[in-house]
Amino acid sequence: MLPSADPIADTRLWLERAVIGLNLCPFAKAVVVKDQVRFVLSDATTPEALLEELGEELLRLRDTPASETDTTLIVHPQILGDFLDYNDFLDEADGLVEALELDGVLQVASFHPEYQFAGTVPDDIGNYTNRAPYPTLHLLREDSVARAVDAYPEPDSIIDRNLGTLETLGHAGWARLFTEAN
Repeated sequence: MLPSADPIADTRLWLERAVIGLNLCPFAKAVVVKDQVRFVLSDATTPEALLEELGEELLRLRDTPASETDTTLIVHPQILGDFLDYNDFLDEADGLVEALELDGVLQVASFHPEYQFAGTVPDDIGNYTNRAPYPTLHLLREDSVARAVDAYPEPDSIIDRNLGTLETLGHAGWARLFTEAN
């Protein structure tokens, strides 16, 4: 995906065409349709500033009814563009969740344009399940995740299904998702 001048628009397009369009997350469509996703464009340029903003957003999500905001995407295009640095930052993010006593209440999921699962090569198509146009922290409510998983038949099949979808789509198909008008 080629980033544009509008990181939030790019993220919405990725969410619409990849996450929902390919059904990579079968739980995403409901919160998008209900307009319960908060999109935050971070202007952080240091890990410390991003961690501070993450803390603010975690508390905001905790204090906001799920019916208003069920999940938050913090898009941070100016910081942690290197995947290894981003991956290291995730330990700090998890530490902040614990420090705020939100462990078991909220969690931080991760998306990055260079996302790479352990034991894979960089261009492995399976990595694309977590590839977003910009580094992105996804704040989730644990109880919302649990309800969605409980309501989904065979949630353990999601990973295998996603890998199959991406293998069928291939790199060229992934690129077409964002270059062709739908």
